[in-house]
Amino acid sequence: MASWFVGVLFLSTLLLCSADVHHYEFFVRESNFTKLCNTTTLLVVNDSYPGPEIRVHKGDTVFVNVHNQGNYGFTIHWHGVKQPRNPWFDGPEFITQCPIQPGTNFTYEIILSDEIGTLWWHAHSDWTRGSVHGAFIILPAENETYPFPTPYADQTIILESWYNGDYKQIIDDALAAGVAPRTADAYAINGHLGDTYGCPNDTIFLMEVHSENIYLLRIINAAMNEEQFFTITNHTLIVVAQDASYVRMFTTDYIMISPGQTMDVLVIADQNVGQYYMAIRPFSDSAAPPNDFITTGVFQYTNNEGGLNASLIPLPAMNDTDAMLNFISQIRYTNVSQNPTISVPADTDINRRVYITIATNTLPCNTSECVSDTRFAASLNNEQYHWCFHPRFSV
Repeated sequence: MASWFVGVLFLSTLLLCSADVHHYEFFVRESNFTKLCNTTTLLVVNDSYPGPEIRVHKGDTVFVNVHNQGNYGFTIHWHGVKQPRNPWFDGPEFITQCPIQPGTNFTYEIILSDEIGTLWWHAHSDWTRGSVHGAFIILPAENETYPFPTPYADQTIILESWYNGDYKQIIDDALAAGVAPRTADAYAINGHLGDTYGCPNDTIFLMEVHSENIYLLRIINAAMNEEQFFTITNHTLIVVAQDASYVRMFTTDYIMISPGQTMDVLVIADQNVGQYYMAIRPFSDSAAPPNDFITTGVFQYTNNEGGLNASLIPLPAMNDTDAMLNFISQIRYTNVSQNPTISVPADTDINRRVYITIATNTLPCNTSECVSDTRFAASLNNEQYHWCFHPRFSV
């Protein structure tokens, strides 16, 4: 028995030694940003929009010390991290913790397990995530490889909703008035608005590549409400992962990515040396669509000659439902060793089915800030949540 215990202890020690521990410092405060020829004050991390990138390996542990130097409380959520037996550092405000109050700090412990690929972190308080967010990159463990050709380099691409205004104030005003929040003033790629909005001071994101090399794009949709189409002119995209797990590879001219979602995409720099547009545009087939803006970036070959290739950007129309369905129908799980094992119960093993209805409703609005006698409200199984009372059911 003693030798068995020593063996287990030795194996556990080896497993612990194979993972690293990382430490990050997040200083969250208001900073000024000028876009659309307008200066806006935003709450951001380390004075950057988007915020700093966390880059670690599968199975590592990360400590993030968050210093709130802003004017109101918030929490940080590690989107897609499973946090086994560690829920108190998950971050949802008033669910696993109270907000980090101004003038205080809180250190998160993030324990990675089988997540692999691209995730992200963001504030989990009202709309503060619109400006407080960043990438969470999980590289393969030291003894693992990619289940696709190893890329020459990788590039994080964060898609964002830009508002001329404070994100928290925008949602606070909408809730008080009983209306939906206003639509975004622009969309951004890694904080850049591109060359389509008419302000000469706006900057454009540029990704430089070497001819014939393979690049891994780590695409994160950090937009508030907008699904986004993404493309690179004259280049084929190869989808290889989604939400920190690998998928069956497939090729496409564009992707469609939902808010909060991440997608890993290979692209080969196999076209004539030059500059090519990368671009995003929202998808919506609803009765309340977002603004139909196209935001551009540049996919630039080194040693290129000449200007930007102004070929037609191959983005679907904003309301092209067929394009959306065609893309998402190709996403399939792949059974590779790098993916976590998935155990799906057979129909015969299911003995209870739960129906959950998510809806938008209207309720009376009778304060001086209301713009009409009703206000919008969200509900779950026809129950609305308020902080001042407990719902009559649980899920």
